Amino acid sequence: MFNKSTSVRSSEEEIIGQSPAFQNILNQVHIVAKTDSVTLIQGETGTGKEVIARAIHDQSSRSHGPFVKLNCAAIPGPLLESELFGHERGAFTGACAQTKGRFQQADGGTLFLDEIGDLPLELQPKLLRALQEQEFERLGSSQTIRVNVRVVAATNQDLATLVANKQFRADLYYRLNVIPLALPALRDRAEDIPTLVEHFVRKFSERMNKPIDEIPVETMNVLKCHDWPGNIRELQNCIERAVVLSPESVLRLPMLDLRQMTKQPSATAARTLAEAEREHILDVLKQTDGLIGGQYGAAVRLGLPRTTLVYKMRKLGIEARRARRARAAEHDAPLFARAASGGIGAGHFEPIAAF
Repeated sequence: MFNKSTSVRSSEEEIIGQSPAFQNILNQVHIVAKTDSVTLIQGETGTGKEVIARAIHDQSSRSHGPFVKLNCAAIPGPLLESELFGHERGAFTGACAQTKGRFQQADGGTLFLDEIGDLPLELQPKLLRALQEQEFERLGSSQTIRVNVRVVAATNQDLATLVANKQFRADLYYRLNVIPLALPALRDRAEDIPTLVEHFVRKFSERMNKPIDEIPVETMNVLKCHDWPGNIRELQNCIERAVVLSPESVLRLPMLDLRQMTKQPSATAARTLAEAEREHILDVLKQTDGLIGGQYGAAVRLGLPRTTLVYKMRKLGIEARRARRARAAEHDAPLFARAASGGIGAGHFEPIAAF
C-alpha cells in the first residue's frame, strides 16, 4: 500500500496529492500495477490520466519494458490502423518501408491508448482481437504477429453512453473495462490545491531560473476557491503564467486570471441566477423524462458534457430520476406491506410495477 506521503514519483514526474479521494486512487494503482489486466482510466480532461497510466507501468513487472503511447483522437482514421498494427512496404500510397505499429513497439511493456472513445467503429473489432488474442497482422500482410502487451486505455467520455448510442462496441467496452479507475476532478480534491501550487511554483521557478520565495495568503485563497474546470492542466498553466509575469520573487496572479477567478455577482444576483439555472435544468429534464446522458438526454440539449450537468445538478440540489424512484420505493414499501396484511385498502390494492 502507498503511505500517506505528499507525492509519488514516477519516471517522468511526480504524482501529488494527499486528499482521501486521491490517496484511494494511488492505492488502487499500487494494486493494479501488480497484474497484467486491461485497465480503463476515466476522468475529465486535465485530471492526469496519462500520468496515472505511466505510474501503473513504472510500478509493474514491465517497468523495464517500453511504455508506448497513442492518442486515438490525434490520428485520422485511415492512418490509425497502421499506427496500431504497422504496415508492409507498398501497403498503401506512401508506404515506402515496413513499419512496426504501436502494439509491436510495446512488446514486453505497456501500450497506453488515450482518448479510446474516439477509436473508429471499423477498427474496434481489430483492437478487440489484439486484446483477446495478443496477435494481429500488419496492413498488407497475412503473417500473424504475436506480442505480449499490457494495455491501459483512457477516456474523458462516458463509454457506457456511447455503447447505448451504438457509437462504441459493447464487447470492446467490456473487454477494456476489466479494471476501471475513475480519477477525481480537482474540485473534488480541493485540499490538494496548495500542495500542487507549491510544486508547480518550484518546478517553473527552477526551469526559468526565476526564484519565487513567497505565495501570498490571498493569492492561495483565490486559487483554492476556483472550480478549475480544466483541472490540474489548467492549474499548471495558470501557475506557469504567474511565475513568468510576477515582477519580483512574490507570486502574483496575472490580472486577467485574477478577474476571472474573483468575478462574483452580488448575493441577490447569484441567488437569482442559480434559481434561473435550476428551473431551466428542471424544465429540460422534464422534457427528457429525467434522462441525463445519451443522444436524447438533457446534457445534449443543454450543450453540456454529462459530467458537468451531473455536477451542476448536485450543486443546485436537483435529484436524478433514479434517486427519486429509489426514495419513492422506500416510501411505498410500508404501504404495500400494510395492504398485503389486510391494512389500508385490503382487497383493493393493486401492486405497481417495479422500476
